[in-house]
Formats: sequence, C-alpha cells, structure tokens
Amino acid sequence: MARPQPPPWVHAAVLLCLLGLGGAIEIPMDLSQPPTITKQSVKDHIVDPRDNILIECEAKGNPAPSFHWTRNSRFFNVAKDPRVSMRRRSGTLVIDFRSGGRPEEYEGEYQCFARNKFGTALSNRIRLQVSKSPLWPKENLDPVVVQEGAPLTLQCNPPPGLPSPVIFWMSSSMEPITQDKRVSQGHNGDLYFSNVMVQDMQTDYSCNARFHFTHTIQQKNPFTLKVLTNHPYNDSSLRNHPDMYSARGVAERTPSFMYPQGTSSSQMVLRGMDLLLECIASGVPTPDIAWYKKGGDLPSDKAKFENFNKALRITSVSEEDSGEYFCLASNKMGSIRHTISVRVKAAPYWLDEPKNLILAPGEDGRLVCRANGNPKPTVQWMVNGEPLQSAPPNPNREVAGDTIIFRDTQISSRAVYQCNTSNEHGYLLANAFVSVLDVPPRMMSPRNQLIRVILYNRTRLDCPFFGSPIPTLRWFKNGQGSNLDGGNYHVYENGSLEIKMIRKEDQGIYTCVATNILGKAENQVRLEVKDPTRIFRMPEDQVVKRGTTVQLECRVKHDPSLKLTVSWLKDDQPLYIGNRMKKEDDSLTIFGVAERDQGSYTCVASTELDQDRAKAYLTVLGRPDRPRDLELTDLAERSVRLTWIPGDDNNSPITDYVVQFEEDQFQPGVWHDHSKFPGSVNSAVLQLSPYVNYQFRVIAVNEVGSSHPSLPSERYRTSGAPPESNPSDVKGEGTRKNNMEITWTPMNATSAFGPNLRYIVKWRRRETRETWNNATVWGSRYVVGQTPVYVPYEIRVQAENDFGKGPEPDTVIGYSGEDYPRAAPTDVKIRVLNSTAISLQWNRVYSDTVQGQLREYRAYYWRESSLLKSLWVSQKRQQAGFPGDRLRGVVSRLFPYSNYKLEMVVVNGRGDGPRSETKEFTTPEGVPSAPRRFRVRQPNLQTINLEWDHPEHPNGILTGYSLRYVPFNGTKLGKQMVENFSPNQTKFTVQRADPVSRYRFTLSARTQVGSGEAVTEESPASPNEAYTNNQADIATQGWFIGLMCAIALLVLILLIVCFIKRSRGGKYPVREKKDVPLGPEDPKEEDGSFDYSDEDNKPLQGSQTSLDGTIKQQESDDSLVDYGEGGEGQFNEDGSFIGQYTVKKDKEETEGNESSEATSPVNAIYSLA
Repeated sequence: MARPQPPPWVHAAVLLCLLGLGGAIEIPMDLSQPPTITKQSVKDHIVDPRDNILIECEAKGNPAPSFHWTRNSRFFNVAKDPRVSMRRRSGTLVIDFRSGGRPEEYEGEYQCFARNKFGTALSNRIRLQVSKSPLWPKENLDPVVVQEGAPLTLQCNPPPGLPSPVIFWMSSSMEPITQDKRVSQGHNGDLYFSNVMVQDMQTDYSCNARFHFTHTIQQKNPFTLKVLTNHPYNDSSLRNHPDMYSARGVAERTPSFMYPQGTSSSQMVLRGMDLLLECIASGVPTPDIAWYKKGGDLPSDKAKFENFNKALRITSVSEEDSGEYFCLASNKMGSIRHTISVRVKAAPYWLDEPKNLILAPGEDGRLVCRANGNPKPTVQWMVNGEPLQSAPPNPNREVAGDTIIFRDTQISSRAVYQCNTSNEHGYLLANAFVSVLDVPPRMMSPRNQLIRVILYNRTRLDCPFFGSPIPTLRWFKNGQGSNLDGGNYHVYENGSLEIKMIRKEDQGIYTCVATNILGKAENQVRLEVKDPTRIFRMPEDQVVKRGTTVQLECRVKHDPSLKLTVSWLKDDQPLYIGNRMKKEDDSLTIFGVAERDQGSYTCVASTELDQDRAKAYLTVLGRPDRPRDLELTDLAERSVRLTWIPGDDNNSPITDYVVQFEEDQFQPGVWHDHSKFPGSVNSAVLQLSPYVNYQFRVIAVNEVGSSHPSLPSERYRTSGAPPESNPSDVKGEGTRKNNMEITWTPMNATSAFGPNLRYIVKWRRRETRETWNNATVWGSRYVVGQTPVYVPYEIRVQAENDFGKGPEPDTVIGYSGEDYPRAAPTDVKIRVLNSTAISLQWNRVYSDTVQGQLREYRAYYWRESSLLKSLWVSQKRQQAGFPGDRLRGVVSRLFPYSNYKLEMVVVNGRGDGPRSETKEFTTPEGVPSAPRRFRVRQPNLQTINLEWDHPEHPNGILTGYSLRYVPFNGTKLGKQMVENFSPNQTKFTVQRADPVSRYRFTLSARTQVGSGEAVTEESPASPNEAYTNNQADIATQGWFIGLMCAIALLVLILLIVCFIKRSRGGKYPVREKKDVPLGPEDPKEEDGSFDYSDEDNKPLQGSQTSLDGTIKQQESDDSLVDYGEGGEGQFNEDGSFIGQYTVKKDKEETEGNESSEATSPVNAIYSLA
C-alpha cells in the first residue's frame, strides 16, 4: 500500500500562472511593437519526398509583419517559382509537387525574415534535406564456413539513408533471430557470434533495414552457415550437458575483443546527448562483460546496461562524464580489458539569453547574450538582420562584448537585435527587440476573478499587467492594511504574489495595484480556501487465489462544496470496469479473480482543485504454467532420465511434479500417473517396466491447483521379459447351481512385460485333492461347468507372455454355485415385549440343507387387522433380517393394538428357502399419536376457539384429551391451566382474561396406557398488541408524520366543503316559509317541512329507469355500499374507512369507461354532503 505524491499539475494554484516568474514581458497586441518569431521549423528539417514540402515561419507584431526568405544566403524569390507559395498572413513556405518536380532540387539552407516599420526578426537557418531510402545493392553471398566454437561476424553494411535506418536480423522466412549473450547485434548493425555452435546452422540470417519516412523495409540476401564440427549429429543430450563445449570437443579459449578491436579507443560525445559504449568479445565459454570508470563510479542515475551487458548507455551526458571507461570480458579461461577515452564537447548553450527590452523615453537598459560551449563560442550582434558594424551609428548605444548598453533611449532606438553565438558543433540565434513606449498601467487579466485553493498548499496569485515605464505592483488584502510582502507572503518581480502555505484565515479579497508616473491600475482576486481531498482508508496489498473475490477499499474525505470523482487505475492506466468488477463510492470489487487481474491498483480521488492517490498491489495465486521442453537422457533397459523446464509458478511456489505416462498397446491415449517428485527438481530418473512403448508428460502442482499437462516427450520402448507378477483379485463364485466362474483383475501394460499376454487357469476340488484342471485364457474370466452344488475349489491363475511364465501363483479358495435352501426354521417362538416390539426365537437348520452360504434368517410379517373394528389397516408384508447363524432376534416398529401374522425362512446367496409355520400374535394398547389439524381461532378480543381432529393412529381405545394452556405477554408467563375432555369432544372455547395477552396451547390424546404425542399452537397476535409494540417507533417515522399531516389537511378541506354546501343549500334545498313559496306541484306544501327528495322511491337526477321499472344507477350516484356501508365494505385494523378505495375500484373496473367522478376523495365529500 502506498500513497504516491500527486503530480504538480493537480494543484489548481499552478493553473493561475499566466506569466512565468522570469518570463519575457509581453506587450499587448493593440500597441505598436516590432516583429517576434512565434513558430519555425527545426534546424535540420528532413522531409518525405512523397509529400509537399512545408517550411514553417510565423511571427507577430503591430503592424503585422511581412515576410521574405533567403536560400543558401541569397534572396529567394517566391513569386518566380510556380511550385512555391507563401501562406496568407504567415511566412510559411509551401512547395507543391502535385504537378511534377523533384524535391531534391529544393534542398539547401533557408532563413525567414519578418519585417515591419519597427524592425526585422530572423528565424534559424533551416537546413532542408529530402529523406532517402536507397535499395540494397544486389549481391550473391557464398555460404559462410566456420569451425564450431570459432567467432563470427555477419556484416550488414546497410545502404546509407536519411535518416539512418533501423537495423534488425531475421531469417528469410521472417522469423526473428534469437539473441543472447553469445549471439547479438551490435550498434553498427552487424551480427556477432562470440562462438559458433552447430545449432546455428538451423536457420539462415538476413539483415533488414527499416526506413522511417517511407515506412519500407529493405532485406539483404541471407547468409547461410556451414559449421564444421567434431560431432556431426546434433545430440540433444549434449546440448544440455553441464560442460557442453568439452562434451562436443570444442577447445576452450580466453576472450578476445571483436568490437572495438585492440586494447584502447576514444570517443567524443556532445553535451546533452546519449553516450553509447560497446564491447563485444569472443571466447569459449561465452565471456561475461562488466563495465567500470577509472577513478570513480558509474553514474547510477543515468547509466544503464543494454544488449546483455555488452553496451553501456549514459543518458544526457555532461562535462563530468568525461574520463576513461573500460570493459572487462572474462570467462573461466581468463579475462581482457578495453579502455575507452571519452571526451565531452558542447554545442553552444544559453547562460543568459537576450530578452525583449521595453523602455520609456529617456530610460537606460541593456541586452545581454551569454552562452557557453566547448570550444568557447563566439558572439556576433546584428540589428534588423544586418551586422551591427554596418548599421547606422547610434550615440545612445554601446557594445561591450556580449552586452549592448542603451542610455537615454529615444523613440528612434526601436529595433530588433539578433545575437548569434556559434562554435564548430552548432549555433544559437536569438531575437530581442527594443521598444520605446509611454503607456500608463493596465491590467491584462479578467477582473474580479474567483480563485479556489486547497488548504496548506503553496499558492501564487498572478496579476498580469503592462505599462511603460514598468509599473511597480503592490498587494493588499480585504482593502486595508499594509502592502503584503514578507512572512507567509512573497512578491516576485513580475508582480505575482506567493502565499507559502494557505491557511483558513488567508481566505478573502486580494487587490493588486500597478503604478507608474503615468497613472495606476488595480484588480481584485477573491480567494476561497477548500479542505484537501484525502484518502483516509487506503487499499491494501492483497494476495488471493484465482477464482476468489477481492475487495479494494478507498474511503475519501473531501470538501463538501467540491464535486468528488473516484476512479481507478491498473498498472497506471485507466481501469476498464467489466462485468466481473463492481465499482462503488468507497471500494472496488473484483469477482472471479483471474491471472490478468494481477497488478497495481491506484485509487484516484479527484475534485476540480486537487486529488489524492493510494496504490495497492494485487497478487494472484494461479495454477502454474505447464512445464516445457521435455527431454529423455541416460536411456537404459529399466530406467530413463526425464528432464523438463519449469513453467511460471504464478506467484505460488510449485510443490510437486507429477510424471504421467501413456503406452500405445493396451490403452492408447490413456494417461497414468507414474511418480511424483518435489517441486524443487526438474530432472528425475524413472523406473520402467519391460516391453512398454513409453511417452511421458509432466504436470506441475502448487497450492492453487495443477497446471495443464506438458506436451508429451518422445517415445521410448523398453525390451521384453517374462512377467514378474500374476493377476490380482482372483475369485471363484458360482453364477448358477452347477458352475463356478473364475475371475481376476487383468494385468496392465506395465506388468505385461512382453507380447501376447495370457493367463493359465488351474482348478481342482479341495476335498478330493484330484489332479489340476487347466485352461489358457486371453481375457479375465473362465467358467467351470458341471460342478456339484456349493463345494470348495482350489484355484490358481498364472501370467504368461512370449518371453515366459510368471512366478508360481498363490492358491485361492472358491465355491461352486448355490441352490435354494431345503429347510425352514422350526420351533418359532414369539414373545411380546411391548406395544411395538416382539422377541423371536427359533431352532437352526442343518448345514447340508442350506445348499450355500447362510446369509441370514428372515422374518416376514404383516398386520392382519386392528382391534379397533372401524379402523382400516394395510396388510402389506414387511420383513426383518437376522444376518449369520443366529437363533433369536427382535422385530420392532409394530403398530399397537393390532393382530399380526409371521413366517420365517432361511436365506443364502441364491434366495429364500421354504417358509415356516405361520404364527399369530397381538400387540397391546399404546399411546396415541398427536391430534390432527389443531386449529386456534380468535373471533374477537374476549374468546378463543379451539378445534381438532382425532389422532391418525389411536393405538388403542381413546379415553379422552388433555389441554394445557398458559397466557404470556412477551417473556412474562401467567398461570398454567389444564382441561380434560371426553374422547368425543373436539372443540373448546377459552375466555380471555385480558385483551392483550396471548395464549400457548398444548393438546394431547390419551388411552389407558397414557398420554400420547402433544401438539402446540399459539393464539394470533391481536391488533392492539401490534399497535402497542410499534406505536412508539411509528410516531417518530417521517412517513407517519407526513401521513398525519395529509389526513389533517383532508379533514380541514372536508369541513370547508361541508360549510360551503350548507351555506348554499347544496343538493337538498331548504324552503323558507316567508321568502320562497312552494309551487302547486309540491306535495309537502301543507306542513312547510324540509324539501328532501325521497331517495328510496324517486330516481335521482341523471338516473335511468329500466324497462322493468328498476332504477339503473349512474356512476355519479355514490351509494353507501360503494364506500363500505353494508355489502363488502372494508375497514382497517384501526377501524379507519377504506371502502372508497376497495369496493368502489372493483366496481369501476367491471363497469368499463363510464363516469368515475366519485373515485376522488373530494368528489366523495361533495356527494355525501
């Protein structure tokens, strides 16, 4: 587990840097200024001949600059060449070859000039070259003849290309040449053999050159090797010999250098480039190469070894890397060394590059151009592209070597100066203008910026400004106090304010004020301080088995005002979340871990301002990879050495190797385990059997599991011999009463020892000692016929092949077939033990009547009837066996109070003998089984009704029922009560003592013997109890509070509606006697009573009368039945009214898409009102 430091770019404060601390001052583009080169091609510009040529040159200035070019230091007239054009508002040259032409004609040195009325800026001198990929010269190569063990160099000599091609060696069939410390490619492209071996003839060798721009590969004609050797056969056993060279008769010799030759050499390298030193040595055995620096150590931070230690690379060399290096080549015959003297030269590099100079009239200034190199570079000044010596004299300008001093500068001093510093290894060209301006201060960034920063970070607030003379800048916080500088604050020359460590109190409004003699300008920045993002529970390194599930935790704390994003990296690359992975806010889960899941996992917690990272490594323990390259050596008649190369153990050490074999005679294609060896070995001697054509494979085993089998080895056949063993598991058993079948387990391929394996079977009766009968059998069984019933035989089975017989076999006793027993047990006696068990006793039969091996005495019994006359019983036969020569036994699990019959037989291997005399017995009464279907109902809060059915098995005459019950409330128990009932009673009602307690009932039936199995039930929980238990919790729930508020609002609406309806008279108008006279049609005019409609006899408005005179009610007629009054109306447990939402809904669903006005609670209120 590790927490990597976040890279600098993650801190938002860095993004505030609009100007570098020491960067050049930028003049706003709306002000007059000389040209500045903004983009140009590289000095060595190599182009593809198949494309148009593009030479870039762009510049800015005010007014916009014009451009012209020189080629080879002469004016290049773009307008005269139809193929050449210049991009609009740019100096970039485009040379078009679509209409023909040769790109090589335009090679040369180009320079761009950008000019306006204030001066001229120059580009670098751009050397234009066209890429070349010439063909390899055709040549016929004779076979290379070399003695085994001698050194060899195959030269590549690729055609010169621009840029130089990439060299690699392959065979003519495009197979890569395997390289190692004996055979490798040098930096010059040649292929070096430290010593040649006979196996090097197995392929040819072709040098290939890949050219960058054309993306083509040129292939040289292949070399063919012919190796002269003392061992013309490529014996694989010698290849792995511990002393391979001497085994093959190759003379050992001391090392000598193939490249570079001699004992010393020198090499020059430019500063900043990579230094590559190379030593390739020959020798037998192959030498090892080591590198040293005289008088010091190799620079460990920059030095690395390549090409099997034959090359030393030092990156970005500097002057201190000069000195003497030497390589040491050594083998057991001796060592030699080669010294390389390294000189580091340097093209010019900047110490102080000239920068644009912005002055006010009358100010002084200077341009400085300092560079270093080896040899020391010279400095040349130019103004507007012309040598300074030939420029008009300027009394305000003084040149002092690498410095130009300006005094009392005036407007006429504006120009662009060039500094060119060069030595024999290169040059540097820099443009710097002198601009004379009178400009009051101005701010260059947006006003009133909001900047959010992370607590405890180092932060810089930038305030880009411009003015001439250059203004002074001061910072203030919250519009008050003194200038901010010192302590936790630092103001840079360009005006940036650095806060070294942000604290909460640094939050606020910062004001920057720029002032010069022409005025002042200010800007404000609002700074907000946010808490950092931190992973407080990081993922941990884990080691897991393949196929398991793993979880990587990543819990994050961050500023709540910032949006948090959690992502994962695997091996520093974005992790794809597949269907085996589950990403949550605080964890990553991987299901069914596979080998490919191994690696580093980084949790990245990011906000807009910062991020935190935590890394853990997941190690997956997998099954090992299969062993490979099996090889057989030390071949002998009964043994062979098997050697293999172990596969990767996949992070779990290999504990065992299992060697398996397959033979192609008896069971071709079937693999058998041969032996097992510790995981620390990779070679073993295997003991073999004669006359087996072996093929081997190896399986590696670790804690996780077994590898796939290796590829099989080559076959090896051993010579034959007589068998050394006989078949096992020899048996003699009768399958009929007059035969005996002799069987055995056949011998396998490793015990056959020769061809035509067969078996000599011998047998004779044991008592008579008659002569041996014999037969030769090719299978694994033989049947002897016409045998007496169940007599013993002596049996022998001997193996034999074409080389001879096996050892004398052991004698095995077998028996001929059995016949059914001829006698039944006699004098069978029965004694009743209890209501479910009896004891049996009998006399044994004579042994000669068994006619086989006595297996058991067996009792057959069945239930004839029950002593309860009305009870039906099953008469299915049952049996009980008594193995061996026994004279008594017990039969259990009988039904009480029943009549039984029983018979006995003798049983041998053939089957049952004759049955004995049938015996009868009766079992006494027992206890009954549990009452069936015990039901507890609670119709109200005062009573509990109990009902039950008679027991399924009375097991006697029922005398009654016993009921025990006890009230309980939670864990508190009341007094237990007992009730006894007659055998015919199956109902009982309990009067509850209180409406809260529940009851536990235990009921059992009884006979004269006693009470039987009991059944227990509990009364259901009452609604009041449930409400009592839950009301405290419900009252605090948000949903309950919301529901109560909704109900209160509904009641309020109901009251308002009722009030309105009553105020208006509603559906039932009330006649006031004085103001509203009744019409003559009014039947109640005489008594002036309320004018209600007769709902039972008069149709309501909107109703329809059917043909039979009945009234068809419309959906708007809100019958009380629809709301639960009568019919199937429903109430909740607490008595609340729910008929509106149940019965009415059903009615609407059955009557189709008619009016559903009353389904709304508000409509229901209006209707009832």
